[in-house]
Amino acid sequence: MSFFKNLGHIHANVSATIEKVAGGTVKELKGLFDSDHRHDDPEEKARDAARTKILEAHRFKSFSTERDGNICKWHVDGHDFMWALSELIDSAKEQICIMDWWLSPELYLRRPPALHPQWRLDRLLEKKAKQGVKVNVIVYKEVTQTMTMSSKHTKDALEDLHPNVACMRHPDHIGSKDSIQFWSHHEVVIVDYHYASIGGLDLCFGRWDTHSHPLADAHVTEHDRTLFPGQDYNNARVLDFQKVERYVSNQLSTLETGRMPWHDVHMTIVGPTVLDIAQHFIERWNEVKKRKYAELERYTWLALPHNLAAAPNEAISSHPDLEVWQQRGVKYKERFLRHGGYDEQEEDPEDHKHDPNMGTCRVQVCRSISDWSHGYLPEHSIQNAYIQLISEAKHFIYIENQFFISNTKTGAAVVNQIAGALVERILRAAKDGQKFKVIVVIPEVPAFAGDIKDASALQIILGAQWRTINRGGDSIMEKIREAGYNPEDYIRWYHLRAYDRINGPYHTFIKEMEEKTGITFHQAQVALARKWIGKIDESWVQEDVAIKAPLPTKDGLVEEGNASKIEPVKYPETEEEADQILAKFEAAASRKDDDVSDSVGHHAMQDTTALHDERWLGDEAEERECYITELLYIHSKLLIVDDLRVIMGSANLNDRSQKGDGDSEIALVVEDQDMINSRMNGKPYKAARFAATLRRALFKEHLGLIKPQHCEPETKDIVTSYMTPVPHPHKDTTMSKEDSLVADPLSDDFDQLWNGTAHKNTQIFSEIFKYVPSNNVRSWKQYENYVPKVKAGHVGHADMPVSEIKDKLNKVQGHLIEGAVDFLVEEKEIVEGVRWSSYDPTLPIYI
Repeated sequence: MSFFKNLGHIHANVSATIEKVAGGTVKELKGLFDSDHRHDDPEEKARDAARTKILEAHRFKSFSTERDGNICKWHVDGHDFMWALSELIDSAKEQICIMDWWLSPELYLRRPPALHPQWRLDRLLEKKAKQGVKVNVIVYKEVTQTMTMSSKHTKDALEDLHPNVACMRHPDHIGSKDSIQFWSHHEVVIVDYHYASIGGLDLCFGRWDTHSHPLADAHVTEHDRTLFPGQDYNNARVLDFQKVERYVSNQLSTLETGRMPWHDVHMTIVGPTVLDIAQHFIERWNEVKKRKYAELERYTWLALPHNLAAAPNEAISSHPDLEVWQQRGVKYKERFLRHGGYDEQEEDPEDHKHDPNMGTCRVQVCRSISDWSHGYLPEHSIQNAYIQLISEAKHFIYIENQFFISNTKTGAAVVNQIAGALVERILRAAKDGQKFKVIVVIPEVPAFAGDIKDASALQIILGAQWRTINRGGDSIMEKIREAGYNPEDYIRWYHLRAYDRINGPYHTFIKEMEEKTGITFHQAQVALARKWIGKIDESWVQEDVAIKAPLPTKDGLVEEGNASKIEPVKYPETEEEADQILAKFEAAASRKDDDVSDSVGHHAMQDTTALHDERWLGDEAEERECYITELLYIHSKLLIVDDLRVIMGSANLNDRSQKGDGDSEIALVVEDQDMINSRMNGKPYKAARFAATLRRALFKEHLGLIKPQHCEPETKDIVTSYMTPVPHPHKDTTMSKEDSLVADPLSDDFDQLWNGTAHKNTQIFSEIFKYVPSNNVRSWKQYENYVPKVKAGHVGHADMPVSEIKDKLNKVQGHLIEGAVDFLVEEKEIVEGVRWSSYDPTLPIYI
């Protein structure tokens, strides 16, 4: 320690000249040795005290209070949410605020892209900016050595659109006084301080998806039917995004590798809580401006929008920065804090009007923030909300999350106590003889490329999750079993998985087209992406695209490195050249391809036809090779309690998101006062409409109790109630047969349906694909013997008849499978050892 003390003394006396030369290193050392440098003088302490007083006055110790009068609407999966968001953004009159982990300017909000070119995100924002709307964006500035999303491209592309667009990147990393290893999630959009959206969906590549979750998107003779253009066709378990600033550079072969489907939830909201969401954005924006953009006029200061003349008792009146920001910042209209409600003298635009009587939701904003993101002392009101709502649950808890890392004890490497709250509530129910259930749905593995045997990040995250679930001595299941009860009577874990068939009859069809034209399918694939870029300026530089196709491998999780063959493809320099390549390639088809479906996974839903009805015009071996499976990645950040209360936002269930001093996050606690008739444990029950209909929608999708969601030229004019934002309500399906099957989460009939479906689906996927993770694989030795030597995700039996594959897959219902909680359970080193028994300074990066 004396070395560091001496170094600190030297650093304190370093001259300004050395600082100029040493630059970032000196700044980093200053931050290291004075980590409290924004909270140590009397004025700063007074400001902190004022903010702390506000937190202490609110439930969950949040910066915001509960507000009535909100209209909230949930959206499941990207297809529905992004359409709704396109309507919100298009309605903007004054300002659009976006805060995101990753934003892809080239993202299509409506699809197929060939039919909706004007609804690409950058084009929509450019349209609004030209109309005079200010667009303020904050994106996470990644560690470029380890992450691939290129926030620089995001900033450059957005700010090149129009002077009314300003994009901040934060935080700085190496070479900064505030060197940060954490992330900013948020996934927030605010329109005119009137509408907002919050949830798990980033506005970036790889997130848009339908309820059917197709894995395949190869369209040999009709490329304009493509749903996932360019970089948007991705499988992060196989290959992470590469050179995202080059839209054409999708390096996955759509003929041989399925995409990784994406499940998520989001919401749109109108009502007074939007002001608290706006406050959160403004605090972050002004803090980043102060640190990085203070002298740049493009990035204006923002004033808080609250009308204190109409509502003088607002907590914001005690905000320590209120007066300064009001004096120097730009103030936009707000429409909620008014004398007697709406001001008769100020007429709102038609698309900014709504019936206040529809606002039945009480909503509170919670967050995880600290000095690095907001310049404030840590707030962890999201964790507080999780723990309190779990403790207060009376019947049932449903959790969907990207991660599941927590602890049942204090003083350990993992700090957050959500797992402890679950154990306490379950044991209370067990001792009282009460029927109580917790369902947790998480991904099979994290979406990181790499072999689990070699990738330390994968092992650490999986180890942390298993230590939370059933291993290591202090897990949830061990604590319940230790108290004398069977944990599976109260809590179980599940995953989601999908199947599909790629329309890629190479040897009997595509090869002939390639030989006739001298154009490979992959050249056509790249030409299509080039076509959708549109016009490009002279500064555009696009290298040849290296298409990677999988080879057979013993790694059942990923295919990377030597497990891929690479085909270099030159990209077309103009749209005209791209059109010529596509037209020539498609014209060489010796037959129409209309009779062969480009995707067949929708048969897992309530389709009017069966998988047996699907035709194939190639040979059987070719068709067998085209059947694939992939985990359905769960990115939701959701808690539903008793069909009454919901927490939805950007926060994962891990320390990074929950501690407060890690990742910067936001979430909404929603309690709808509009009650519907339902059932709980066989008895009549009053449920909150927002919570109950959301849970039912999710369960129906997971169980395959909804119709397939097709997104094709033939359906382009169909806009359902689920695709429109607030204030438009959902279609009421609460009396439907499918709703009745999932209405009572404690009934024996539902239990048989849920667990029976999960078990059947798990068995079918295992028999056909022998996928991992699997409860059949408990050690590395079993892993080696179990995983077939085939391309990852493909059929595991070279001699299995296609008729048998179809027969089995035709019985798959939805996407629900059993949790692989016993995968590698005999490999103790994953959950034991020095890393977990003592504090490892690198651990917070992963957990």
